[in-house]
Amino acid sequence: EIMPSLVGSEMCIRDRLQYILKLKLDCSPMPKPSFNSRIESEFLTSAPNLSKCPEPKLSEVAFAGRSNAGKSSVLNQITGNKSLAKVSKTPGRTQMLNFFESKAGGYLVDLPGYGYAKTNKSDQIAWQKSVNEYLSFRETLRALVLVMDIRRPNQEYDQELINWAKESDLTLHILLNKSDKIGTNKKLDALRKTQLEYKHWSNVSIQTFSALKGDGRGELINKILYWFGDPVTTSS
Repeated sequence: EIMPSLVGSEMCIRDRLQYILKLKLDCSPMPKPSFNSRIESEFLTSAPNLSKCPEPKLSEVAFAGRSNAGKSSVLNQITGNKSLAKVSKTPGRTQMLNFFESKAGGYLVDLPGYGYAKTNKSDQIAWQKSVNEYLSFRETLRALVLVMDIRRPNQEYDQELINWAKESDLTLHILLNKSDKIGTNKKLDALRKTQLEYKHWSNVSIQTFSALKGDGRGELINKILYWFGDPVTTSS
């Protein structure tokens, strides 16, 4: 479109300003799309240990946490599938490394819960060994989401896992789940305290979340999609 000439033009100043504004709007970049409302995924396989895991070809984001922290409910919330990860009234039913393949191009991995499961000691040791091997040697692991109950954060094993992630330089995202169980002030206070505790840690991010109501879902989904976009490189 050709701009009218200033010379001999009877265009008033107001019309000219409107014309310039129209040009700027026409040249403005396209708005960024809003975050995806869910990460559509389907169950792929369960593995008892690292050697039985799927071929490491896609970026993976693993979920860990105490057996009563709501980890399975978090996965169901972000995938929009209430039955994706089996939720049981008895915590600790997730006893294997469960892989879910996402249409976004990555794997969500549900790790065995810890700290509550009613099972024999030898089984718990076996679960722990499988988790340690996966976190230590899985080449395509991009980040670990640690699900904690916002009312009882930083329990003993939580802290061990956080320290391990720091020493291993693994990206860690702390999810303070069940934020719907407390008031706004207590929620913000818990978030501030946790942020203060890890403010000098470069590989840790923190947010509040409600698997029940979906609060914080967009923030978590955006992070996961970002990690899925990290190119996969594996040793031959």
